[in-house]
Amino acid sequence: MPIPKNSKKEIEDTLEKIKNHNVKFIRLQFTDVLGTPKNVAIPFYQAEKALTTGIWIDGSSIEGFTRVDESDMILCPDISTYQILPWRSSTVPSPDDSSSEKVERVARFICDVYTYENKPFDGDPRYVLKRNLDAAAELGYTFNVGPELEFFIFKRDENGRPTTEFVDHGGYFDLAPNDAAEDLRRNLVLSLSDMGFEIEASHHEVAESQHEIGFKYGDALSVADKVVTFKFAAQTLALMQDMHATFMAKPIAGINGSGMHVHGSLSKDDINVFYDPTKERQLSDIALYYIGGLIKHARAITRVANPTINSYKRLVPGYEAPVYVSWSAANRTALIRVPAARGNSTRAELRNPDPTCNPYLLFAAMIAAGMDGIKNKIMPPKPTDINVYHLSAEEREAYGVTMLPASLMEANEALRTDEVIYDALGTHIVEYLTKVATAETEAFQLEVHPWEVKRYLKY
Repeated sequence: MPIPKNSKKEIEDTLEKIKNHNVKFIRLQFTDVLGTPKNVAIPFYQAEKALTTGIWIDGSSIEGFTRVDESDMILCPDISTYQILPWRSSTVPSPDDSSSEKVERVARFICDVYTYENKPFDGDPRYVLKRNLDAAAELGYTFNVGPELEFFIFKRDENGRPTTEFVDHGGYFDLAPNDAAEDLRRNLVLSLSDMGFEIEASHHEVAESQHEIGFKYGDALSVADKVVTFKFAAQTLALMQDMHATFMAKPIAGINGSGMHVHGSLSKDDINVFYDPTKERQLSDIALYYIGGLIKHARAITRVANPTINSYKRLVPGYEAPVYVSWSAANRTALIRVPAARGNSTRAELRNPDPTCNPYLLFAAMIAAGMDGIKNKIMPPKPTDINVYHLSAEEREAYGVTMLPASLMEANEALRTDEVIYDALGTHIVEYLTKVATAETEAFQLEVHPWEVKRYLKY
């Protein structure tokens, strides 16, 4: 797969947009393996070069990319991702008329990363997702997703450092028109709307200072791009209002953590293939095979769905996050839930991911698992349409219910021993994730937690 070449007309049209929008700087964005947004800023007059031949970067300083002796890489802008960053616009005096003003803007492109040999870089999470989506497309399938991201908004201290002090004290679906966090959420939705995002819903979540924004269903690649953009926008706008938006899975003990439930479905020729009105629950065999694949590979998927040590503080009974590997069309304690909507809205919701995940890697693992289920006709166990937490160990065994990994290292081992998900992510990604899991676990084990001091200092 050589570096994609934008047509002369595409480049000319985009350069005209840049000129008409009075763009002065352009951010070339990409993510490292952990999903952290990175960017290289270029002046507007370098846009033609970027769109024609790409921009060289040093990949050795990027988390999980490459060694110093293989560090030369190329950022190739995806021309379809051109967007103005609304919060970066500034008004300046017009040079030819001191009484008037003009708006100078900053734009962005999301980029694919290529090696100096003009090949897609195996450590580029966006390429990993594209590769798996291409494999599904060869069988005629389009993978559509709709994530729901929960996050907390906290105050900053007098030195500007983030705290865990609540900004608001609302509850589920509460309306607080004069609340600073509500204003931030509104500004965030308006900014994203200006960028062409379609927001399905925005509301206050269960915990204090916790909020949720859900995206409209779309193809997995464009939605992954939007998830990364959303997280970046939320933290930027919060900082501008002297607050901090965090996507940490469990920032405060004793209350609900933050999840990123992902609704997924497959379509052929824009027709949802999960729906079959003649079948039980109106779910097609394809839908059941997809669910069967997710269940078979759930433990390995957890490594990218829940990528931090803190993630496993959320995956405990009693706080609405799933712990047991099961599926249901009726209750929310299952790992995979099939919402009531049917027709083209038929979908399966994976409930364990949290918003610290890299969406490119998560969606890649999900489609790989689903396609394995379809190709091998993996039927899921019978659904658990009752509260799984109320089942005994014997009852869970009868239902075929297993448990998700309880720690980062356990999840990492599940990934390393799962051939399908390992191959979906590739050796470069898996080996780096292993390095991170080992280092984080060792560092955590060396720390003395305040809980330990409180409990054992008396001895």
